[in-house]
Amino acid sequence: MRQKPVLLVIAHGSRDPRHAATVHALVRRVRSLRPGVRVETGFLDFNIPSVQGVLESLAAEGVRDVVALPLLLTRAFHAKADIPAVLRDAPPQLRIRQAEVLGPAPLLLSALERRLYEAGLTSADKSSTGVVLASAGSTDPEAIAVIADIAREWWHTGWCAVRPAFASAALPRTEDAVRELRALGCERVAVAPYVLAPGFLPDRIARGAAGADVLADVLGAAPEVARVLLERYDAARVPVLTAVGA
Repeated sequence: MRQKPVLLVIAHGSRDPRHAATVHALVRRVRSLRPGVRVETGFLDFNIPSVQGVLESLAAEGVRDVVALPLLLTRAFHAKADIPAVLRDAPPQLRIRQAEVLGPAPLLLSALERRLYEAGLTSADKSSTGVVLASAGSTDPEAIAVIADIAREWWHTGWCAVRPAFASAALPRTEDAVRELRALGCERVAVAPYVLAPGFLPDRIARGAAGADVLADVLGAAPEVARVLLERYDAARVPVLTAVGA
């Protein structure tokens, strides 16, 4: 029986130790949901093991098939350039398929709502609450457009209003979106970080949420996020293609 491809979760990495801890917690949840799949973690920068190091170790073990999954919410520079470049340098005996990024996905909206409810809101608060969908930001216009689309989609589920905001590279900032929702007349304002793990930019989002009534936690190891990872893995693993760039 042919072995299932190894799932290699590729995270950006950070000097902030909370980032790697959150990534590892998410990977543990993925393993618990799919015990028959081997799941490894590699980092692009700052943390170990590196993506290249994991790929070399897998090749040395005789692994042939790998699904490389970018732990990213939008398809921006890292998914389009950094990760493909690393995968092109993988040992030639590995057959690698790069999975799609996590977002957008309906399950991620469910995870955002989970975090808001954990922060104190209830479903009865939706129609009177404005939400800031606060992402890290990007210089990639495709990624910015996706965040705006998600905000519009989420608004249609019953919130008073939903506005996108960005911690870097694009406007508006979180604090500006909070003020806008106040001006619209929403009874309360909540900030929902559309980020996976703590770090420098999520901390900036938190500072910008000082004028809000509710600040949700990052998505982290929410079960919905783990399920999206497995959906992306399943979509990518059949069929497993030849090595990246081949």
